[in-house]
Amino acid sequence: MAATLTLVDLAGSVALLLWGVHMVQSGIQRAFGPQLRRLLSHALGDRLRAFTAGLGVTAILQSSTATGLMTANFAARGLVGLVPALAIMLGANLGTTLIVQILSFNVGQVAPLFVLVGVILFRKGRRSRPRDLGRAAIGLGLMLIALTQLLAIMRPYEDVPSLRLVMGAVATQPLIDVIIAAALTWAAHSSVAIVLFIVSLSGTGTVPPEAAFALVLGANLGTALNPMLESDGTGDPATRRVPIGNFVNRVVGCLLCLVLLPWIAPLMMQLDPDRARVAADFHTLFNLATALLFLPVLGPFSRLLIRFLPARATPTDPARPVYLDDAAREIPVVALAGAAREVLRMADVAEAMLRGSLDALDRGDRKQLAAVKNLDTVLDRLNGAVKAYLTALDPDSLDAEDNSRLGEILAFATNLEHAGDIIEKGLLAIAAKRLKRGLAFSEEGRAEIRTMLERLAGNVQGAAAVFMTGDARAARRLLGEKEVFRDLEMRATDTHFARIRAGRVESVETTALHLDVLRDLKRINAHLAAASYPVLERLGELLPSRLLHRGDDIDAAAHLIDLPPAR
Repeated sequence: MAATLTLVDLAGSVALLLWGVHMVQSGIQRAFGPQLRRLLSHALGDRLRAFTAGLGVTAILQSSTATGLMTANFAARGLVGLVPALAIMLGANLGTTLIVQILSFNVGQVAPLFVLVGVILFRKGRRSRPRDLGRAAIGLGLMLIALTQLLAIMRPYEDVPSLRLVMGAVATQPLIDVIIAAALTWAAHSSVAIVLFIVSLSGTGTVPPEAAFALVLGANLGTALNPMLESDGTGDPATRRVPIGNFVNRVVGCLLCLVLLPWIAPLMMQLDPDRARVAADFHTLFNLATALLFLPVLGPFSRLLIRFLPARATPTDPARPVYLDDAAREIPVVALAGAAREVLRMADVAEAMLRGSLDALDRGDRKQLAAVKNLDTVLDRLNGAVKAYLTALDPDSLDAEDNSRLGEILAFATNLEHAGDIIEKGLLAIAAKRLKRGLAFSEEGRAEIRTMLERLAGNVQGAAAVFMTGDARAARRLLGEKEVFRDLEMRATDTHFARIRAGRVESVETTALHLDVLRDLKRINAHLAAASYPVLERLGELLPSRLLHRGDDIDAAAHLIDLPPAR
Protein backbone atom coordinates (compact mmCIF):
# COMPACT_ATOMS: atom_id res chain seq x y z
CA MET A 1 0.00 0.00 0.00
CA ALA A 2 2.83 2.39 0.89
CA ALA A 3 4.54 1.70 -2.46
CA THR A 4 1.28 2.46 -4.30
CA LEU A 5 0.86 5.77 -2.49
CA THR A 6 4.46 6.64 -3.26
CA LEU A 7 3.90 5.98 -6.97
CA VAL A 8 0.76 8.14 -6.89
CA ASP A 9 2.71 10.94 -5.18
CA LEU A 10 5.49 10.60 -7.75
CA ALA A 11 3.07 10.69 -10.68
CA GLY A 12 1.28 13.69 -9.18
CA SER A 13 4.54 15.58 -8.74
CA VAL A 14 5.56 14.86 -12.35
CA ALA A 15 2.11 15.98 -13.54
CA LEU A 16 2.46 19.19 -11.49
CA LEU A 17 5.87 19.77 -13.09
CA LEU A 18 4.43 19.30 -16.58
CA TRP A 19 1.53 21.65 -15.81
CA GLY A 20 3.91 24.28 -14.45
CA VAL A 21 5.98 24.10 -17.65
CA HIS A 22 2.77 24.42 -19.69
CA MET A 23 1.69 27.50 -17.73
CA VAL A 24 5.08 29.17 -18.18
CA GLN A 25 5.08 28.48 -21.92
CA SER A 26 1.46 29.54 -22.51
CA GLY A 27 1.85 32.68 -20.38
CA ILE A 28 4.98 33.82 -22.21
CA GLN A 29 3.51 32.95 -25.62
CA ARG A 30 0.36 34.94 -24.94
CA ALA A 31 2.29 37.90 -23.52
CA PHE A 32 5.11 38.12 -26.07
CA GLY A 33 4.22 35.59 -28.78
CA PRO A 34 3.78 38.02 -31.72
CA GLN A 35 6.93 39.96 -30.82
CA LEU A 36 8.99 36.76 -30.50
CA ARG A 37 7.67 35.47 -33.81
CA ARG A 38 8.54 38.81 -35.42
CA LEU A 39 12.02 38.69 -33.90
CA LEU A 40 12.52 35.20 -35.23
CA SER A 41 11.43 36.18 -38.75
CA HIS A 42 13.69 39.27 -38.81
CA ALA A 43 16.90 37.59 -37.63
CA LEU A 44 17.32 35.20 -40.51
CA GLY A 45 20.08 36.89 -42.51
CA ASP A 46 22.93 34.54 -41.61
CA ARG A 47 23.48 31.45 -39.52
CA LEU A 48 25.04 33.22 -36.50
CA ARG A 49 22.19 35.72 -36.16
CA ALA A 50 19.69 32.93 -36.70
CA PHE A 51 21.42 30.80 -34.05
CA THR A 52 21.31 33.70 -31.56
CA ALA A 53 17.65 34.41 -32.35
CA GLY A 54 16.70 30.77 -31.86
CA LEU A 55 18.57 30.70 -28.55
CA GLY A 56 16.94 33.90 -27.28
CA VAL A 57 13.38 33.09 -28.38
CA THR A 58 13.50 29.58 -26.93
CA ALA A 59 15.09 30.81 -23.69
CA ILE A 60 12.03 33.02 -23.24
CA LEU A 61 9.40 30.60 -24.56
CA GLN A 62 11.04 27.53 -22.96
CA SER A 63 9.71 25.44 -25.83
CA SER A 64 12.02 24.29 -28.58
CA THR A 65 8.98 22.50 -30.06
CA ALA A 66 7.15 25.82 -30.56
CA THR A 67 10.27 27.41 -32.06
CA GLY A 68 10.74 24.39 -34.30
CA LEU A 69 7.18 24.49 -35.60
CA MET A 70 7.42 28.23 -36.36
CA THR A 71 10.76 27.80 -38.11
CA ALA A 72 9.56 24.84 -40.15
CA ASN A 73 6.56 26.90 -41.24
CA PHE A 74 8.80 29.81 -42.29
CA ALA A 75 11.00 27.46 -44.28
CA ALA A 76 8.05 25.68 -45.91
CA ARG A 77 6.75 29.01 -47.23
CA GLY A 78 10.13 30.06 -48.56
CA LEU A 79 10.43 32.93 -46.04
CA VAL A 80 13.78 31.67 -44.76
CA GLY A 81 16.64 29.66 -46.24
CA LEU A 82 17.33 26.17 -45.01
CA VAL A 83 20.73 27.04 -43.49
CA PRO A 84 19.39 29.84 -41.20
CA ALA A 85 16.41 27.64 -40.30
CA LEU A 86 18.72 24.82 -39.18
CA ALA A 87 20.83 27.38 -37.28
CA ILE A 88 17.69 28.55 -35.46
CA MET A 89 17.04 25.00 -34.34
CA LEU A 90 20.59 24.62 -33.02
CA GLY A 91 20.09 27.82 -31.03
CA ALA A 92 16.67 26.64 -29.83
CA ASN A 93 18.18 23.41 -28.56
CA LEU A 94 20.68 25.36 -26.49
CA GLY A 95 18.11 27.95 -25.33
CA THR A 96 15.84 25.37 -23.77
CA THR A 97 18.66 24.31 -21.41
CA LEU A 98 18.87 27.66 -19.64
CA ILE A 99 15.86 27.26 -17.34
CA VAL A 100 17.14 23.79 -16.42
CA GLN A 101 20.40 25.43 -15.36
CA ILE A 102 18.55 27.97 -13.20
CA LEU A 103 16.22 25.46 -11.56
CA SER A 104 19.00 22.97 -10.89
CA PHE A 105 20.16 25.28 -8.09
CA ASN A 106 18.39 25.09 -4.74
CA VAL A 107 15.74 27.75 -5.45
CA GLY A 108 12.73 25.87 -4.09
CA GLN A 109 12.36 28.28 -1.18
CA VAL A 110 11.25 31.10 -3.49
CA ALA A 111 8.41 29.02 -5.00
CA PRO A 112 5.68 30.56 -2.78
CA LEU A 113 6.93 34.04 -3.74
CA PHE A 114 6.52 33.27 -7.45
CA VAL A 115 3.01 31.91 -6.86
CA LEU A 116 2.07 34.94 -4.75
CA VAL A 117 3.33 37.45 -7.32
CA GLY A 118 1.68 35.49 -10.11
CA VAL A 119 -1.72 35.39 -8.39
CA ILE A 120 -1.56 39.14 -7.69
CA LEU A 121 -0.73 39.92 -11.32
CA PHE A 122 -3.38 37.52 -12.61
CA ARG A 123 -6.17 38.73 -10.31
CA LYS A 124 -5.37 42.45 -10.27
CA GLY A 125 -4.02 42.94 -13.78
CA ARG A 126 -6.47 44.89 -15.92
CA ARG A 127 -4.65 44.28 -19.16
CA SER A 128 -3.91 40.94 -20.77
CA ARG A 129 -0.10 41.12 -20.61
CA PRO A 130 0.19 41.42 -16.78
CA ARG A 131 -2.29 38.57 -16.46
CA ASP A 132 -0.25 36.43 -18.84
CA LEU A 133 2.95 37.22 -16.94
CA GLY A 134 1.11 36.28 -13.75
CA ARG A 135 0.23 32.94 -15.34
CA ALA A 136 3.90 32.37 -16.18
CA ALA A 137 4.98 33.26 -12.61
CA ILE A 138 2.45 30.82 -11.15
CA GLY A 139 3.73 28.13 -13.50
CA LEU A 140 7.32 28.78 -12.42
CA GLY A 141 6.29 28.50 -8.77
CA LEU A 142 4.49 25.21 -9.46
CA MET A 143 7.60 23.86 -11.18
CA LEU A 144 9.72 24.67 -8.13
CA ILE A 145 7.15 23.11 -5.79
CA ALA A 146 7.02 19.97 -7.96
CA LEU A 147 10.82 19.65 -7.96
CA THR A 148 10.91 20.03 -4.17
CA GLN A 149 8.27 17.31 -3.82
CA LEU A 150 10.18 15.02 -6.17
CA LEU A 151 13.32 15.35 -4.05
CA ALA A 152 11.33 14.71 -0.86
CA ILE A 153 9.64 11.62 -2.34
CA MET A 154 12.84 10.07 -3.68
CA ARG A 155 15.09 10.81 -0.66
CA PRO A 156 13.79 7.92 1.57
CA TYR A 157 14.36 5.44 -1.27
CA GLU A 158 17.84 6.43 -2.37
CA ASP A 159 19.43 3.82 -0.09
CA VAL A 160 16.97 1.00 -0.79
CA PRO A 161 19.11 -1.93 -2.01
CA SER A 162 16.57 -3.25 -4.53
CA LEU A 163 16.16 0.18 -6.15
CA ARG A 164 19.89 0.69 -6.34
CA LEU A 165 20.21 -2.77 -7.90
CA VAL A 166 17.63 -1.90 -10.59
CA MET A 167 19.19 1.47 -11.29
CA GLY A 168 22.62 -0.08 -11.40
CA ALA A 169 21.39 -2.54 -14.02
CA VAL A 170 19.84 0.34 -16.00
CA ALA A 171 23.13 2.21 -15.90
CA THR A 172 24.77 -0.65 -17.80
CA GLN A 173 22.31 -0.22 -20.71
CA PRO A 174 22.62 3.43 -21.82
CA LEU A 175 20.85 2.75 -25.12
CA ILE A 176 17.76 1.60 -23.20
CA ASP A 177 17.97 4.80 -21.13
CA VAL A 178 18.02 6.88 -24.30
CA ILE A 179 14.95 5.14 -25.72
CA ILE A 180 12.97 5.44 -22.47
CA ALA A 181 13.73 9.14 -22.03
CA ALA A 182 13.02 9.86 -25.71
CA ALA A 183 9.60 8.21 -25.46
CA LEU A 184 8.75 10.09 -22.24
CA THR A 185 9.80 13.44 -23.77
CA TRP A 186 7.82 12.83 -26.93
CA ALA A 187 4.73 11.97 -24.87
CA ALA A 188 5.15 14.93 -22.51
CA HIS A 189 5.99 17.45 -25.27
CA SER A 190 8.47 19.03 -22.85
CA SER A 191 12.16 18.27 -22.64
CA VAL A 192 12.42 20.85 -19.84
CA ALA A 193 10.11 18.86 -17.55
CA ILE A 194 11.74 15.52 -18.33
CA VAL A 195 15.30 16.82 -17.88
CA LEU A 196 14.32 18.45 -14.59
CA PHE A 197 12.88 15.11 -13.48
CA ILE A 198 16.14 13.40 -14.46
CA VAL A 199 18.09 16.07 -12.56
CA SER A 200 15.97 15.32 -9.48
CA LEU A 201 16.63 11.57 -9.78
CA SER A 202 20.34 12.22 -10.19
CA GLY A 203 20.43 14.69 -7.30
CA THR A 204 19.00 12.15 -4.86
CA GLY A 205 21.38 9.46 -6.06
CA THR A 206 18.51 7.32 -7.36
CA VAL A 207 20.07 7.27 -10.83
CA PRO A 208 23.86 6.88 -11.29
CA PRO A 209 25.55 9.74 -13.19
CA GLU A 210 26.22 7.73 -16.35
CA ALA A 211 22.57 6.63 -16.52
CA ALA A 212 21.46 10.24 -15.92
CA PHE A 213 23.61 11.39 -18.84
CA ALA A 214 22.09 8.73 -21.11
CA LEU A 215 18.59 9.76 -20.01
CA VAL A 216 19.44 13.41 -20.81
CA LEU A 217 20.52 12.32 -24.30
CA GLY A 218 17.17 10.58 -24.73
CA ALA A 219 15.28 13.70 -23.63
CA ASN A 220 17.18 15.73 -26.24
CA LEU A 221 16.35 13.17 -28.89
CA GLY A 222 12.68 12.97 -27.92
CA THR A 223 12.10 16.71 -28.15
CA ALA A 224 13.27 16.61 -31.79
CA LEU A 225 10.50 14.14 -32.60
CA ASN A 226 7.63 16.58 -31.98
CA PRO A 227 8.40 19.17 -34.73
CA MET A 228 9.11 16.32 -37.15
CA LEU A 229 5.79 14.58 -36.46
CA GLU A 230 3.73 17.79 -36.26
CA SER A 231 5.19 19.62 -39.26
CA ASP A 232 3.15 20.56 -42.32
CA GLY A 233 1.16 17.52 -43.44
CA THR A 234 0.80 18.59 -47.09
CA GLY A 235 2.87 15.65 -48.33
CA ASP A 236 5.58 17.90 -49.76
CA PRO A 237 8.97 16.50 -48.62
CA ALA A 238 10.46 20.01 -48.65
CA THR A 239 8.31 21.01 -45.68
CA ARG A 240 10.04 18.36 -43.55
CA ARG A 241 13.63 19.42 -44.20
CA VAL A 242 14.03 21.54 -41.05
CA PRO A 243 12.54 19.07 -38.52
CA ILE A 244 14.31 16.10 -40.12
CA GLY A 245 17.59 18.05 -40.25
CA ASN A 246 17.23 18.91 -36.56
CA PHE A 247 16.46 15.27 -35.75
CA VAL A 248 19.55 14.11 -37.65
CA ASN A 249 21.67 16.61 -35.69
CA ARG A 250 20.36 15.17 -32.44
CA VAL A 251 20.87 11.55 -33.55
CA VAL A 252 24.48 12.18 -34.58
CA GLY A 253 25.19 14.02 -31.32
CA CYS A 254 23.60 11.26 -29.23
CA LEU A 255 25.53 8.50 -31.02
CA LEU A 256 28.84 10.30 -30.53
CA CYS A 257 28.09 10.88 -26.84
CA LEU A 258 27.03 7.27 -26.30
CA VAL A 259 30.34 6.09 -27.73
CA LEU A 260 32.31 8.53 -25.58
CA LEU A 261 30.11 8.21 -22.47
CA PRO A 262 32.54 5.95 -20.50
CA TRP A 263 35.13 8.75 -20.73
CA ILE A 264 32.73 11.70 -20.49
CA ALA A 265 31.02 10.58 -17.26
CA PRO A 266 34.14 10.55 -15.03
CA LEU A 267 35.32 13.83 -16.54
CA MET A 268 32.00 15.53 -15.84
CA MET A 269 32.01 14.28 -12.24
CA GLN A 270 35.47 15.76 -11.75
CA LEU A 271 34.29 19.13 -13.10
CA ASP A 272 31.21 19.24 -10.84
CA PRO A 273 30.72 16.64 -8.06
CA ASP A 274 27.14 17.84 -7.39
CA ARG A 275 25.00 15.08 -8.95
CA ALA A 276 22.04 17.38 -9.77
CA ARG A 277 24.19 20.16 -11.18
CA VAL A 278 26.31 17.80 -13.26
CA ALA A 279 23.24 16.40 -15.08
CA ALA A 280 22.11 19.95 -15.93
CA ASP A 281 25.66 20.85 -17.02
CA PHE A 282 25.81 17.81 -19.28
CA HIS A 283 22.48 18.84 -20.84
CA THR A 284 23.86 22.31 -21.68
CA LEU A 285 27.27 21.10 -22.83
CA PHE A 286 25.72 18.48 -25.11
CA ASN A 287 23.64 21.09 -26.95
CA LEU A 288 26.57 23.53 -27.08
CA ALA A 289 28.85 20.85 -28.53
CA THR A 290 26.22 19.83 -31.08
CA ALA A 291 25.85 23.46 -32.19
CA LEU A 292 29.63 23.90 -32.51
CA LEU A 293 29.84 20.66 -34.47
CA PHE A 294 27.09 21.42 -36.99
CA LEU A 295 27.17 25.21 -37.47
CA PRO A 296 30.25 25.11 -39.76
CA VAL A 297 28.80 22.31 -41.96
CA LEU A 298 25.21 23.54 -42.32
CA GLY A 299 25.85 24.48 -45.97
CA PRO A 300 26.69 21.00 -47.29
CA PHE A 301 24.24 19.44 -44.81
CA SER A 302 21.40 21.60 -46.19
CA ARG A 303 22.32 20.65 -49.78
CA LEU A 304 22.17 17.00 -48.76
CA LEU A 305 18.68 17.52 -47.28
CA ILE A 306 17.52 19.29 -50.45
CA ARG A 307 18.83 16.42 -52.55
CA PHE A 308 17.07 13.72 -50.54
CA LEU A 309 13.94 15.78 -49.84
CA PRO A 310 13.21 17.59 -53.12
CA ALA A 311 10.28 19.98 -53.37
CA ARG A 312 7.22 18.45 -54.98
CA ALA A 313 5.96 20.47 -57.93
CA THR A 314 2.22 20.88 -57.45
CA PRO A 315 -0.21 23.27 -59.12
CA THR A 316 -1.45 26.10 -56.96
CA ASP A 317 -4.79 25.23 -55.40
CA PRO A 318 -6.80 28.43 -54.74
CA ALA A 319 -8.90 26.58 -52.17
CA ARG A 320 -5.86 25.63 -50.10
CA PRO A 321 -5.40 27.86 -47.02
CA VAL A 322 -2.25 29.97 -47.07
CA TYR A 323 -2.23 31.73 -43.69
CA LEU A 324 -3.62 29.08 -41.32
CA ASP A 325 -0.39 28.28 -39.51
CA ASP A 326 -0.67 25.22 -37.27
CA ALA A 327 2.38 26.36 -35.31
CA ALA A 328 0.62 29.62 -34.42
CA ARG A 329 -2.25 27.91 -32.59
CA GLU A 330 -0.32 28.23 -29.34
CA ILE A 331 -0.22 32.03 -29.84
CA PRO A 332 -3.85 33.22 -30.17
CA VAL A 333 -3.04 36.71 -31.49
CA VAL A 334 -0.97 35.27 -34.34
CA ALA A 335 -3.52 32.53 -35.05
CA LEU A 336 -6.40 35.03 -35.24
CA ALA A 337 -4.37 37.32 -37.50
CA GLY A 338 -3.69 34.41 -39.86
CA ALA A 339 -7.37 33.47 -39.91
CA ALA A 340 -8.31 37.09 -40.66
CA ARG A 341 -5.89 37.14 -43.60
CA GLU A 342 -7.46 33.93 -44.89
CA VAL A 343 -10.92 35.51 -44.67
CA LEU A 344 -9.61 38.42 -46.76
CA ARG A 345 -8.80 35.84 -49.44
CA MET A 346 -12.43 34.78 -49.21
CA ALA A 347 -13.45 38.40 -49.80
CA ASP A 348 -11.29 38.46 -52.94
CA VAL A 349 -12.99 35.29 -54.17
CA ALA A 350 -16.45 36.76 -53.48
CA GLU A 351 -15.54 39.92 -55.42
CA ALA A 352 -14.31 37.79 -58.34
CA MET A 353 -17.62 35.88 -58.29
CA LEU A 354 -19.58 39.13 -58.46
CA ARG A 355 -17.57 40.42 -61.41
CA GLY A 356 -17.88 37.07 -63.14
CA SER A 357 -21.65 37.12 -62.53
CA LEU A 358 -21.85 40.53 -64.22
CA ASP A 359 -20.41 39.11 -67.43
CA ALA A 360 -22.51 35.94 -67.14
CA LEU A 361 -25.76 37.91 -66.79
CA ASP A 362 -24.83 40.21 -69.64
CA ARG A 363 -23.22 38.09 -72.35
CA GLY A 364 -21.56 35.06 -70.71
CA ASP A 365 -21.38 31.48 -71.96
CA ARG A 366 -21.61 28.16 -70.17
CA LYS A 367 -17.82 27.90 -69.63
CA GLN A 368 -17.87 31.20 -67.82
CA LEU A 369 -20.76 30.03 -65.66
CA ALA A 370 -18.79 26.89 -64.73
CA ALA A 371 -15.72 28.97 -63.85
CA VAL A 372 -17.70 31.20 -61.49
CA LYS A 373 -19.35 28.16 -59.90
CA ASN A 374 -15.89 26.72 -59.21
CA LEU A 375 -15.12 29.89 -57.27
CA ASP A 376 -18.03 29.09 -54.94
CA THR A 377 -16.36 25.74 -54.21
CA VAL A 378 -13.18 27.62 -53.34
CA LEU A 379 -15.18 29.90 -51.04
CA ASP A 380 -16.83 26.94 -49.30
CA ARG A 381 -13.53 25.12 -48.73
CA LEU A 382 -11.76 28.21 -47.37
CA ASN A 383 -14.71 28.88 -45.05
CA GLY A 384 -14.58 25.31 -43.77
CA ALA A 385 -10.81 25.51 -43.22
CA VAL A 386 -11.10 28.79 -41.29
CA LYS A 387 -13.86 27.42 -39.05
CA ALA A 388 -11.98 24.19 -38.37
CA TYR A 389 -8.82 26.14 -37.55
CA LEU A 390 -10.52 28.58 -35.17
CA THR A 391 -12.63 26.00 -33.38
CA ALA A 392 -9.48 23.95 -32.72
CA LEU A 393 -7.92 26.78 -30.68
CA ASP A 394 -7.64 26.11 -26.95
CA PRO A 395 -10.45 28.11 -25.27
CA ASP A 396 -8.31 28.51 -22.13
CA SER A 397 -5.69 30.41 -24.13
CA LEU A 398 -8.21 33.03 -25.34
CA ASP A 399 -9.09 36.11 -23.35
CA ALA A 400 -12.25 38.22 -23.80
CA GLU A 401 -10.72 40.30 -26.59
CA ASP A 402 -9.53 37.19 -28.42
CA ASN A 403 -12.99 35.61 -28.17
CA SER A 404 -14.59 38.77 -29.53
CA ARG A 405 -12.24 38.84 -32.50
CA LEU A 406 -12.76 35.13 -33.11
CA GLY A 407 -16.53 35.71 -33.27
CA GLU A 408 -16.08 38.56 -35.74
CA ILE A 409 -13.89 36.41 -38.00
CA LEU A 410 -16.37 33.53 -37.97
CA ALA A 411 -19.31 35.89 -38.63
CA PHE A 412 -17.61 37.62 -41.57
CA ALA A 413 -16.51 34.29 -43.08
CA THR A 414 -20.06 32.94 -42.74
CA ASN A 415 -21.56 36.03 -44.38
CA LEU A 416 -19.13 35.78 -47.30
CA GLU A 417 -19.97 32.11 -47.73
CA HIS A 418 -23.70 32.89 -47.70
CA ALA A 419 -23.14 35.66 -50.24
CA GLY A 420 -21.34 33.13 -52.43
CA ASP A 421 -24.30 30.74 -52.15
CA ILE A 422 -26.67 33.49 -53.29
CA ILE A 423 -24.42 34.21 -56.26
CA GLU A 424 -24.25 30.53 -57.22
CA LYS A 425 -27.87 29.51 -56.58
CA GLY A 426 -29.37 32.87 -57.50
CA LEU A 427 -27.44 34.98 -60.00
CA LEU A 428 -25.74 32.12 -61.83
CA ALA A 429 -28.97 30.12 -62.00
CA ILE A 430 -30.68 33.18 -63.52
CA ALA A 431 -27.84 33.57 -66.02
CA ALA A 432 -28.18 29.88 -66.98
CA LYS A 433 -31.93 30.31 -67.52
CA ARG A 434 -31.30 33.37 -69.69
CA LEU A 435 -28.86 31.41 -71.86
CA LYS A 436 -31.15 28.37 -72.08
CA ARG A 437 -34.17 30.43 -73.18
CA GLY A 438 -32.17 32.72 -75.45
CA LEU A 439 -33.37 35.85 -73.64
CA ALA A 440 -31.69 39.22 -73.27
CA PHE A 441 -32.26 41.99 -70.76
CA SER A 442 -33.15 45.40 -72.08
CA GLU A 443 -30.40 48.01 -72.38
CA GLU A 444 -31.82 49.90 -69.43
CA GLY A 445 -32.14 46.70 -67.39
CA ARG A 446 -28.52 45.71 -68.12
CA ALA A 447 -27.38 49.17 -67.09
CA GLU A 448 -29.28 48.91 -63.78
CA ILE A 449 -27.86 45.46 -63.01
CA ARG A 450 -24.34 46.58 -63.98
CA THR A 451 -24.56 49.64 -61.71
CA MET A 452 -25.71 47.59 -58.73
CA LEU A 453 -23.19 44.78 -59.28
CA GLU A 454 -20.25 47.17 -59.63
CA ARG A 455 -21.35 48.98 -56.48
CA LEU A 456 -21.69 45.63 -54.74
CA ALA A 457 -18.13 44.65 -55.74
CA GLY A 458 -16.96 47.90 -54.18
CA ASN A 459 -18.88 47.08 -51.03
CA VAL A 460 -16.93 43.81 -50.73
CA GLN A 461 -13.76 45.88 -50.49
CA GLY A 462 -15.45 48.23 -48.01
CA ALA A 463 -16.57 45.29 -45.85
CA ALA A 464 -13.04 43.86 -45.88
CA ALA A 465 -11.65 47.26 -44.82
CA VAL A 466 -14.11 47.51 -41.91
CA PHE A 467 -13.34 43.92 -40.89
CA MET A 468 -9.59 44.57 -40.75
CA THR A 469 -9.44 48.15 -39.41
CA GLY A 470 -12.62 48.51 -37.35
CA ASP A 471 -12.83 52.12 -38.58
CA ALA A 472 -16.09 53.77 -37.43
CA ARG A 473 -16.48 56.03 -40.49
CA ALA A 474 -16.03 53.13 -42.88
CA ALA A 475 -18.53 51.09 -40.84
CA ARG A 476 -21.15 53.87 -41.02
CA ARG A 477 -20.59 54.21 -44.75
CA LEU A 478 -20.95 50.45 -45.25
CA LEU A 479 -24.15 50.28 -43.22
CA GLY A 480 -25.50 53.24 -45.21
CA GLU A 481 -25.22 51.08 -48.33
CA LYS A 482 -28.26 49.14 -47.11
CA GLU A 483 -30.39 52.25 -47.61
CA VAL A 484 -28.69 52.94 -50.94
CA PHE A 485 -29.45 49.44 -52.21
CA ARG A 486 -33.02 49.64 -50.95
CA ASP A 487 -33.48 52.80 -53.01
CA LEU A 488 -31.71 51.33 -56.03
CA GLU A 489 -33.92 48.23 -55.92
CA MET A 490 -37.11 50.27 -55.61
CA ARG A 491 -36.09 52.63 -58.43
CA ALA A 492 -35.01 49.76 -60.71
CA THR A 493 -38.26 47.91 -60.01
CA ASP A 494 -40.36 50.98 -60.79
CA THR A 495 -38.54 51.66 -64.07
CA HIS A 496 -38.79 47.99 -65.01
CA PHE A 497 -42.59 48.02 -64.59
CA ALA A 498 -42.71 51.28 -66.53
CA ARG A 499 -40.99 49.55 -69.44
CA ILE A 500 -43.51 46.69 -69.22
CA ARG A 501 -46.41 49.16 -69.32
CA ALA A 502 -44.79 50.75 -72.35
CA GLY A 503 -44.89 47.37 -74.14
CA ARG A 504 -41.14 46.72 -74.24
CA VAL A 505 -40.97 43.07 -75.32
CA GLU A 506 -37.59 42.24 -73.76
CA SER A 507 -38.76 43.55 -70.38
CA VAL A 508 -41.94 41.46 -70.52
CA GLU A 509 -39.95 38.28 -71.35
CA THR A 510 -37.36 38.79 -68.62
CA THR A 511 -39.50 40.33 -65.88
CA ALA A 512 -39.22 37.40 -63.43
CA LEU A 513 -35.48 37.04 -64.00
CA HIS A 514 -34.87 40.77 -63.68
CA LEU A 515 -36.74 41.08 -60.37
CA ASP A 516 -34.98 38.02 -58.97
CA VAL A 517 -31.60 39.56 -59.81
CA LEU A 518 -32.52 42.79 -58.00
CA ARG A 519 -33.68 40.86 -54.93
CA ASP A 520 -30.51 38.71 -54.82
CA LEU A 521 -28.24 41.73 -55.14
CA LYS A 522 -29.99 43.35 -52.18
CA ARG A 523 -29.60 40.15 -50.11
CA ILE A 524 -25.88 39.92 -50.93
CA ASN A 525 -25.38 43.53 -49.86
CA ALA A 526 -27.13 42.83 -46.55
CA HIS A 527 -24.59 40.08 -45.80
CA LEU A 528 -21.72 42.45 -46.61
CA ALA A 529 -23.16 45.29 -44.53
CA ALA A 530 -23.22 42.96 -41.50
CA ALA A 531 -19.45 43.50 -41.25
CA SER A 532 -20.22 46.93 -39.78
CA TYR A 533 -22.36 45.60 -36.91
CA PRO A 534 -19.57 44.69 -34.41
CA VAL A 535 -17.88 48.08 -34.86
CA LEU A 536 -21.06 50.12 -34.48
CA GLU A 537 -22.31 47.95 -31.64
CA ARG A 538 -19.12 48.66 -29.66
CA LEU A 539 -19.72 52.39 -30.22
CA GLY A 540 -23.36 52.13 -29.12
CA GLU A 541 -24.56 53.34 -32.53
CA LEU A 542 -26.58 50.27 -33.49
CA LEU A 543 -30.30 50.40 -32.73
CA PRO A 544 -31.94 47.23 -31.38
CA SER A 545 -34.84 47.65 -33.82
CA ARG A 546 -35.99 49.85 -36.73
CA LEU A 547 -39.61 49.87 -35.44
CA LEU A 548 -40.93 53.27 -34.34
CA HIS A 549 -43.49 51.82 -31.84
CA ARG A 550 -41.75 48.80 -30.43
CA GLY A 551 -43.69 48.53 -27.18
CA ASP A 552 -47.12 47.69 -28.65
CA ASP A 553 -45.68 45.20 -31.12
CA ILE A 554 -43.60 43.48 -28.45
CA ASP A 555 -46.59 43.34 -26.07
CA ALA A 556 -48.67 41.74 -28.81
CA ALA A 557 -45.96 39.19 -29.56
CA ALA A 558 -45.49 38.49 -25.84
CA HIS A 559 -49.24 37.87 -25.48
CA LEU A 560 -49.10 35.26 -28.24
CA ILE A 561 -46.32 33.32 -26.50
CA ASP A 562 -47.50 33.93 -22.90
CA LEU A 563 -44.68 36.24 -21.89
CA PRO A 564 -45.07 39.28 -19.62
CA PRO A 565 -45.49 42.50 -21.64
CA ALA A 566 -42.51 44.85 -22.16
CA ARG A 567 -42.15 47.74 -19.73
